[in-house]
Amino acid sequence: MAHGVEQCRAALQECPPGHPRRSACLSELANSLRNSFQQRGVPSDLDESIELHRAALLLCPPGHSDRSLSLNNLAISLRDRFKQRGVLYDLDESIELLRAALALCPPGHPDRSSSLNSLAISLQDRFQQQGALHYLDESIELHQAALLLLPPGHSDRSSSLNNLAISLRDRFKQRGVLHDLDESIELHRAALLLCPPGHSDRSLSLNNLAISLRDRFQQQGALHYLDESIELHRAALLLCPPGHSDRSLSLNNLAISLRDRFKQQGALHVLDESIELLRAALALCPPGHPHRSSSLNNLAISLGYRFQQQGVLSDLDESIELLRAALALCSPGHPHRSFSLNNLAISLRDRFKHQGVLHDLDESIELHRAALLLCPLGHSDRSLSLNNLAISLQCRFKQQGALHDLDESIELHRAALLLCPPGHSDRSLSLNNLAISLRDRFQQQGALHYLDESIELHRAALLLCPPGHSDRSLSLNNLAISLRDRFQQQGVLPDLDESIELLRAALALCPPGHSDRFLSLNNLAISLRYRFQQRDLLSDLDESIELHRAALALCRPGHFGRSSSLNNLAVSLRDRFQQRDVLSDLNEAIWLNRAACMLCPPGHSDRSSSLNNLANTLRARFQRQRILSDLDESIELHRAALALRPPGHSERPSSLNDLAICLGDRFHKQNMLSDLDESIELHRAVLALCPPDHCDRSSFLNDLALSLQTRFHRHGVSSSSDLDEAFMLYSQLSQVSHAVSRSDFRAAKSWAASAEQLKHNSALIAYQTTLKFLDEHVAVLASSPHHFDVVREASSLAMDAFSCSVRLGVLTTAVELVERGRAVFWTQMVRFRTLSASGGEALAKEFMQLSFRLRHAFKVSTEDQSPHIQQLAVQLDDVISRIRMLPGLSRFLLPQIFSDLQRAAEGGPVIIVNASQYSCDALIIPSAHDPVHVSLDITRAEVSELSSEFQSLTELVGSSDHQLELNKMIGVLRTLWHRIVNPVVQALRGLVRPHSRIWWCPTAEFTLLPLHAAGPYEGKSHDGKKSHNLSHFYISSYIPTLAELIRARQQISRDTTGQHFVAIGQANPDGAKLLRCIATELSVVSQRLSPLLSFTPPALSFTQLADSDATVRGVFDALSQNQWLHLACHGMPNRKQPFESSFAMRDGPLTIREIMQSDWQNPEFAFLSACHTTVGDELSPDEAIHLAAAMQFSGFRSVIGSMWSVDDNIAAQIASAFYKNLIDGSGRLDCTRAAVALHKAVKTLRKEIPLEQRIVFIHIGV
Repeated sequence: MAHGVEQCRAALQECPPGHPRRSACLSELANSLRNSFQQRGVPSDLDESIELHRAALLLCPPGHSDRSLSLNNLAISLRDRFKQRGVLYDLDESIELLRAALALCPPGHPDRSSSLNSLAISLQDRFQQQGALHYLDESIELHQAALLLLPPGHSDRSSSLNNLAISLRDRFKQRGVLHDLDESIELHRAALLLCPPGHSDRSLSLNNLAISLRDRFQQQGALHYLDESIELHRAALLLCPPGHSDRSLSLNNLAISLRDRFKQQGALHVLDESIELLRAALALCPPGHPHRSSSLNNLAISLGYRFQQQGVLSDLDESIELLRAALALCSPGHPHRSFSLNNLAISLRDRFKHQGVLHDLDESIELHRAALLLCPLGHSDRSLSLNNLAISLQCRFKQQGALHDLDESIELHRAALLLCPPGHSDRSLSLNNLAISLRDRFQQQGALHYLDESIELHRAALLLCPPGHSDRSLSLNNLAISLRDRFQQQGVLPDLDESIELLRAALALCPPGHSDRFLSLNNLAISLRYRFQQRDLLSDLDESIELHRAALALCRPGHFGRSSSLNNLAVSLRDRFQQRDVLSDLNEAIWLNRAACMLCPPGHSDRSSSLNNLANTLRARFQRQRILSDLDESIELHRAALALRPPGHSERPSSLNDLAICLGDRFHKQNMLSDLDESIELHRAVLALCPPDHCDRSSFLNDLALSLQTRFHRHGVSSSSDLDEAFMLYSQLSQVSHAVSRSDFRAAKSWAASAEQLKHNSALIAYQTTLKFLDEHVAVLASSPHHFDVVREASSLAMDAFSCSVRLGVLTTAVELVERGRAVFWTQMVRFRTLSASGGEALAKEFMQLSFRLRHAFKVSTEDQSPHIQQLAVQLDDVISRIRMLPGLSRFLLPQIFSDLQRAAEGGPVIIVNASQYSCDALIIPSAHDPVHVSLDITRAEVSELSSEFQSLTELVGSSDHQLELNKMIGVLRTLWHRIVNPVVQALRGLVRPHSRIWWCPTAEFTLLPLHAAGPYEGKSHDGKKSHNLSHFYISSYIPTLAELIRARQQISRDTTGQHFVAIGQANPDGAKLLRCIATELSVVSQRLSPLLSFTPPALSFTQLADSDATVRGVFDALSQNQWLHLACHGMPNRKQPFESSFAMRDGPLTIREIMQSDWQNPEFAFLSACHTTVGDELSPDEAIHLAAAMQFSGFRSVIGSMWSVDDNIAAQIASAFYKNLIDGSGRLDCTRAAVALHKAVKTLRKEIPLEQRIVFIHIGV
C-alpha cells in the first residue's frame, strides 16, 4: 500500500500546476491515501486525501467534464472522516458536494447511478446521526432510482441491490414495518445471485444477506432464519482466507450470529465458538486498525454473556478491560464514543451486581451521563442512552434508597419512550424499563396507580414481542411480576391467573442448568394446581404435572427437595386421574406417594401430609377398581395422619373429613353400620371445627347431610331424625352471607336434588338458594369464557326449579327462577356493562376485588368472624348498596321480581316452554294478568329425542332423497303442533287477537326446535275444516330471556339525524368454500333500500363492505359507525367450544369471544344471513352462546338468525322479500317491524322455496 502511495506521489511531481493531468494525479494520490487509511488507520492519511481532493476539485471548474467525479471523490473522503471523528460538518459538506455532483449527472448520464448511490449512503449516515426519518426515506428513494438505471446484466447491479437492501433494513429497525425487511432480504438474495462463486463481492453479499436474515429471526423467532444466517456467514468466511482484508469483519459477523443462537438455545459450546472467532477477529485488528474498537466491543459483549451463564468473574473482568481499551480508541468526537461509553458502563453495573462494589456502579452512572451528552436531541442512539442511564440510577436506588435516583430514572425512561414511537425497534424495551421503574416507585410509596400504569406499559411491550421475539421471555416475566404484585395488593384472581401463564411461558424460554430452575418449576406447578382446584381448568393441571416432572428430574436421590417433589407430582397426577380416569396416572401417583413416605420417617415434618396424600390416592384407586385392600390401607393411613394432627392443627378438619369419607365408602362396600356411624361422628367433629363462614363448611355440611340420608335409607322411618338433621343442615345454606364459593353452590345443588328425591317441602327454598348462589358466584368471576364451566354445571337447574314452582302452583315464582338461572353468562356480562355505562366502573372493580379478598380471608381464617372478615364483609355490603343506587341497578344481585319481568309482554304475550326431568310445561305471560299454565303431554326424554331427530334431518338438507327427508321433517313439525304448540294456541285464543305477535322463550331441548313452524300441515282437519299452521294465527319471535327483551324495548335510538346501514358480504373467506350468491344478495339489499336513499337529505346512509374489505377489523370499524347491519357470509358454529363460533371473514374468523368485547353505539338491527347463527353449546343450550345471541347481547335490539344451513341463493330471495316488507312510507327504518316483515316475506315465498329453507330464519328481540 505504501508503495502505491509513493508511486502516486512520483506521478504527481511529474504533473506541475497547469499540467493537463494534474487533476487526475491529485485524485489518484488522494484515493490511494484513503485506501491506506482504511488499512492502517492513520488519520493523517485521510486528512491529506481530503486536501488533495479539494485541490483536484479546484482544477475542475463548473463545466469541466470531471467535475462530477471530483465532487464525488471529495465527498466520500469527507464521509470517511466523519465516521472516524464524528464532526458533523464533514458529513454536511459531503452531502452538499454529492447533491452538486448529482446535479451534473442528469438522466441518461453514465455516472448518474453511482452518484445517486453515493448521495443515498451519506443521507443514511446523517439519519443515523440525527434520527430524522426523512433522510432515510430520501436515501431509499435515491437507491431505488439508482437501481432502475442498472438493468439485469449491469456490473454494478449487485452493489446497488445491496445498498437499497441495507437502507430498507435500517428503516425496518425504525418503523417495524415487516415489508421493508422482507424486501431487503429479497434484494440481498437477488444480489447474491449476481455474485457467483469466484466473484469478488460474493463474500460481502453473503454477509449482507446473513445479517438481514438474523434481523428477521429476531423479529419472528423462526430458528431456520438464524441457521441460514450462520451458514451464509460460514460461507463468507471461507471466501476470506487469512490475509484477506474482510476476514476480521467476516469473523465478527459469524460470531455475532452464533451468539444469537446461544441466546436462543443455551448451548455453551456455541458461545465458546463465538468468543474464539471474536478473539481471532481482534488479532486481525492491531493497534491503529479502524475496526479495532468495534472488535474489542464485540468480544467484550460475548464474554459478558458467558459470565452471566457461568458466573466466572475473570470473563467479566476481561470484558471490562476490553471495553476500557475500546473506549480509549474512541477519543472525544469519535462517532462510536457514546456506544463505547455505554457498553463499559453496563459491564461495570453487572460487576457491581456480582460483587457489590459501589464504585463500579457510580462509575457506570458517570459513563452513562457522558454517553448521553454525546447523544443530543435527534441522535439515533439518544433513546438507548437515556434508558441505560435510567437503569443504572434505578440500580443505585435499590442499593442506597435515595428516592431522587428513582425519580430521575423514571423521568429519563419517559423521555426515552417519547423517542421510540410505534414501530421503533426499541419501543418494547423502553416500555418495559419505564414499567419496572414505576413498579419500584409503587413498592416504595404504595400508590396503586403507579402499579396500574406499570402493568399497562408491560402489556404494550409484550404486544411488541410476539412469540419468537428475542425479548419475549423478559417481557413475559416483567408483566407477570407486576400482575403478581397487584394480586398481592388487591387479591384479584385474574391477575394471578395471568401472572401464572406468563411465568410458565417465560420459564419455558429459560435453558436448563439455572440454579433456581427446580424451585421455580415447583412453585409454578403448585400455583397452577391450586388454580385448577379453584376453577377446574384442566390445562392448568396438565401444565402442573409436566412442570413437576421436570422439577423431579432435577432432584436426584439425596436432594433436599425430593420428598416434596414426589408428593407434588403424585397429587397432580391423582387430580388428573379424577378428571380423565386414566388408570396409569393413578398407579404412578401411588408409586410416587410410597416413595415420598419412605423419605419421611416418623418425626419428619412432612410425614403427616405424606401419609394423607398416599391415603387419598389409594382411595381413588379403590373407587376405580373396588379393591378393598386399597380402601383398608387408606383408612389406616388416614388414622395415622390424623394422630399427627392433634386438636388445633390447621389440617385437622380436612384429615377428619378424609377419614370420614373413607369409612363411608367402606360402609357402602361391606354394609357395616359401625363404619357409617363412625363416619357420621367424624363429619360432626369436622363441622364443629368450622365456623359459619369457613370456606369449606358448605362442603363438609353436604358430606354429613349425605351420610345422614344414607343411614335414613338403611333404617327407614325409624331413623327420621337423621333425615330431619340432614335437611336442618341444608337449611343453614340459605343463611350464608359471605361471598359464595363453588363448594357453596354444589352443596345447595345437592340439597335441591335430595329434596326432589325425598319429596321434602324444602325443595323450592333449595332451588332459590342454589340459583342465588349460582348468580352470586358467577358475578364475582371475571367475564370470560373460562368460567363457562361453572355455568355448565347448572345446566338443568333453572328448568327443574321452574317445574318445581309450577307443581307447587307458584307461577310467578317459576318465572323469576327460570329467568335467574338461564343465560347466566350473558346476564352477568350485561349486568357489568350496565354498571360501567352508569358510571360505575370503579364500583365494579371494587366489587370484584372485595369479593375475592373476602373469600380468600375465609380460607386462611381459623377464628369465627374475625375482625378482618367482618371489615371486608361490611365493605362489600357497602359497595353493593352503592351499586344499587345507580340507574337500572336497584336489583343488582337480587332476583328480578315478576312485576318487572312482566313488562316483557307489553308488545304481546311471552310463552316460556320448559322441559324438566320432572315435567314439561308452558307458561303464557300476558301484559296485565297472572301467568297461564299449560301442561304439556310430553316428557323431557321425548323432547330430547324429537330435537335430536330434527337436528339430524337439518343436517341432510339438500340430500338426494329430499322428499323422504321432507316428509320426516313435516312429521316432527306435526308432533310439535299436536303435543306442544296447539295446546298453547288454544290457551292464547282468549288472551290475544289472531295475527298478533307472540314471543317464544324456550328452555332446554326446546331451544333447538322450530316452534314457529309447527302445524298440522294438512289440507283439512278431521272435521272437514281447513287446518292451519301456527304462522296462520300468530307472528312468532324468540327471546333468550325476558330481561333482554325489556332492555331492547327500553333502548331507543338516540340518533335522530339519520340512520346508518352497512351491508357486509364475504363470499371468499379464509379457509371456507366460495359462496356464489353473496354479490347478488348485497345488490338486492341495496336496491330494496334505494327508496330511502332518494330523500333530500337522504333518510339513510348506506355503506357496502365486500371481498377484501370484509375483514374482522373492517366489520368492527363499520359497526362503530352504523346501527343497521346485513351480514351475508359463512356462519361457523362450534358446539364444543361455543365462544369460538364465528362469522367467516376474508382474514379469518370473527368469533363470539371478539363480539363480546365490542362497544358499538346504539345498534338497532342485524340480519345474519349465514348458517347456524342460533346454534349454541350442545351441553348448555339454555345459555344461548350462539352468534345471534352474541349480537343481541352486544346491543342489537332486533336480530334475524338461522337455525340450520342456509342456501345462499334462497337467502338472497328471502332478504329481498324481507326488505321490501320492512320499508314503509315513513321514510325511516323501524326494527320493531322486522318480525312482521320476515313473516310476510316467508308467506310470499311459500310456493317458491322448499319448506326447510322457508322456516330456517327466525326473529329474535323487539
